[in-house]
Amino acid sequence: MALLDSVPLWVVVLVAGLITLGETTIGVGLVLPGETVLLAAAMAVPNLPAAVLVTAVVAVAAACGDTIGYAVGRRFGSRMRESRIIGRMGRNKWDDAARTLRRHGPWAVLGARFLPVVRTMTPAAAGASGLPLRRFLPAVVVGATLWASVHVAAGFLLREAAEKFEHAFGLLGWVVLGVVVVAGVIAWKVRQRRAGARRREAHEKVATLAEEQTR
Repeated sequence: MALLDSVPLWVVVLVAGLITLGETTIGVGLVLPGETVLLAAAMAVPNLPAAVLVTAVVAVAAACGDTIGYAVGRRFGSRMRESRIIGRMGRNKWDDAARTLRRHGPWAVLGARFLPVVRTMTPAAAGASGLPLRRFLPAVVVGATLWASVHVAAGFLLREAAEKFEHAFGLLGWVVLGVVVVAGVIAWKVRQRRAGARRREAHEKVATLAEEQTR
């Protein structure tokens, strides 16, 4: 925890705000998920007032980023789907966001705030789909505030738990915990890769059967 304590509060606030803003406007979330940044930032804050400050800055940054994304989508309309950044994120996800927006309107904007990648393109999709700004903004403000509050609170509580763990088990405890976490991540990656291989194999079988039926 000494390393986290050495980070100045203004650096924590600045990094958390900029990453959150960039996640929606330029797709930073594809490389560095906002939740990860928020949890790390919250673990670096020294007290409750600092946590409240980080929450407020992140909520404003998230709302501003979403509003910029909305303005971009409003400006370029359906052409956004063919842009390079949407191609990187996945045009199928853009289409899913557009369908959800047509069905649920501002509720889709609110829910998308808690979904990585989807939240990055939903504001632009909302602007492109013609969702009125008066319906978009309230959903963005509520979603950004809830998202920031939940993740900063979780990070702050993790800090307290980490301090108790460090006091009880010392450096050796952190080493053991690190080994367990790494092993868990590796096992999860292996499981995901095997699941992906099974899905590809199933798709190939379906494609083969479809091709045979057309002959």
